[in-house]
Amino acid sequence: MLETQNTKEIELLQKAKSCLAKGELTNAQMIYDEVINQNENSVESYFNLANIFHIQGQLGKAIKSFKKTLDLDPNHTDAAISLSIIYNDIGKYDEAKIIFERANERIKKRSPSGTAGDVHINKKFSLKHYELGELYFSYNRFDEALFEYNKVVSLDPENIEVRIKMAKTLAKKGFTSRAFDELRKIKNEYPSYVPARIAMGVLYYANGNIVEAQTEWQRVLAKDPYNKEASMYLNLSKNATETHLE
Repeated sequence: MLETQNTKEIELLQKAKSCLAKGELTNAQMIYDEVINQNENSVESYFNLANIFHIQGQLGKAIKSFKKTLDLDPNHTDAAISLSIIYNDIGKYDEAKIIFERANERIKKRSPSGTAGDVHINKKFSLKHYELGELYFSYNRFDEALFEYNKVVSLDPENIEVRIKMAKTLAKKGFTSRAFDELRKIKNEYPSYVPARIAMGVLYYANGNIVEAQTEWQRVLAKDPYNKEASMYLNLSKNATETHLE
């Protein structure tokens, strides 16, 4: 009987995960609630419910679910970091600091050196800020998105992708020159980083600089002839009658 229940729980969790991947938050929430009704100690369910509540802006419920996750699994670093971020965002800095320090100490104990622990937890924090930045960007809340992306850069300077996101966000806000400057910096620092050239081409194209845009994409294809994204944009630009590209 127990084996059947475990199998059913696994199936439900997989189904919920699929819903999350599709952005079907309400359906995922219902499934996680069903799992908890069967197993009140389901760490995965409480953690993912907390993330759903956080995305929906239901911070009280998110805090409660993250706390429950940590009650069940005190070593759940992602839950600790997420809870610390929420507390920090709502001005509960003391609570945020306590949770952060506890998580940091646990990671340091598991790491060969304290420095490794600091790097690891910084990357964990940066991923959470990146997720928040993406969420704000999807709702056209560009100021908040930039704020989160900047946090990512400060925590994980090697994250090049987020710098491209920053350039795109600056362009959305109308700060075209700053967007170009950021992409040029990336190109100079990482000459072989293809996404920066593609993004530069898109920005050129959006501003009516067709030749410059095509040059960027052609350079990508010279290095990577099978790059589908560069090929798509190049073909689009050749057939386009307007100079607007999302």
